[in-house]
Amino acid sequence: MPAIETVTTAIPPYQVTQTDIAHMVRSLFAGDFIDIDRLLTVFDHSQIHKRQLVKPLDWYQEPHSFGEKNQAFVEHAVQLGSQAVEDCIKKAEASHEDITAIISVTSTGLATPSIEVRIMNELKLPVHMKRIPLWGLGCGGGAAGLARAYEFCRAYPDARVLVLCIELCSLTFQHGDRSKSNLVGTSLFSDGVACALIVGDDVPSSSCVRPYIVDTASTLMPDSERVMGWDVGDNGLHVIFSRDIPTIASQWLGPNIEQFLQRLDKEYNDITAFVAHPGGRKVLEAYEKALVIPPERTAYARKVLENHGNMSSPTVLYVLKEIIESGYSRGDEGLVTALGPGFSSELLWLEWR
Repeated sequence: MPAIETVTTAIPPYQVTQTDIAHMVRSLFAGDFIDIDRLLTVFDHSQIHKRQLVKPLDWYQEPHSFGEKNQAFVEHAVQLGSQAVEDCIKKAEASHEDITAIISVTSTGLATPSIEVRIMNELKLPVHMKRIPLWGLGCGGGAAGLARAYEFCRAYPDARVLVLCIELCSLTFQHGDRSKSNLVGTSLFSDGVACALIVGDDVPSSSCVRPYIVDTASTLMPDSERVMGWDVGDNGLHVIFSRDIPTIASQWLGPNIEQFLQRLDKEYNDITAFVAHPGGRKVLEAYEKALVIPPERTAYARKVLENHGNMSSPTVLYVLKEIIESGYSRGDEGLVTALGPGFSSELLWLEWR
């Protein structure tokens, strides 16, 4: 089975507290909502303490064109993405020439040629690497990227595949959008970059215990396009963020996971590592309700949410990195889960060997 060799992150330069952002949003939105103080309680209830951004906070207090924001996306994506890729290769004690393919995941900026091309040129990566850009998977993109890398390594057992997730959610902020979805989005989303290296069975293994990907499942909820995603307007990307997401997660995800576990002949009690994308406090609570698990099981996801916010696709890799570095043992088993636009679910089963 393909193994997860390493996971690295690249942290954007500007750290802000939840209180800092709430004060900014209040100054921008106060004239448009008579109940602004009630709406701003979403910041207090989010369980997010701090987040990282690619621009200083005062940059977001001025309007910017779609073109200006997208140019900033490309610039920072290449810089942070190159850092994450280089760190991932070095951490695995591999060389550039060892890499077979790169899967690049994003939903928060546009680039053609895609971002991984610019990073390949920046780092002088092999010109014959397979390029697999994935766009539009949102918060489910990190888990989907791992699943596609697993499939690639099953087909090519000697492959080493990078999964690079880059989301600069702050650059999609709509300065002139006074919708509640835009306000709620500012309480959750942040910027982050993560990279994982997945290796096939024929790649010489390290002596350390590491997680192997055993199986995956992708599921689409029919006719659910308006649950989560983007509306594309003249000024860029406008967030679609249904208030029903926690309810959908608790009612739809549980049976979906049960079906996946039954296929593997597993039970909830077999899960010792819960690698959940922390979409928000209510989403984590929905996971706990759906899977009937204690809050301690979501501790790593909560830690990432508290310190980084919801970074969309890289977030689940941040959680995976925390779990791997905590020292899980041979025989431990884990579930990777993330929800994204579609509305959709991505699941992976891990075993430490």
